[in-house]
Amino acid sequence: MPLRHKLARLIYAMLTKGEEDADQGQDYFEERYRQRALRNLTQRAKQLGMQLVPAPQLA
Repeated sequence: MPLRHKLARLIYAMLTKGEEDADQGQDYFEERYRQRALRNLTQRAKQLGMQLVPAPQLA
C-alpha cells in the first residue's frame, strides 16, 4: 500500500473515529515477514517440482 494511501487512511480514522495508529510491535512484523518468506519459498519449491518439509524443532 503506498505511503500516501496509508497516511490518508490513518488521518481519516483519527478524524472520524478518534482512533490512533496502534504500534503492533517488532514481533508482529517479524512474524508477518516469516509467513511471507515461507509462502514464497513454498511457491518457488512447487514451481521447481519440489515440496518443503518442516524440520523437527531443536530444543
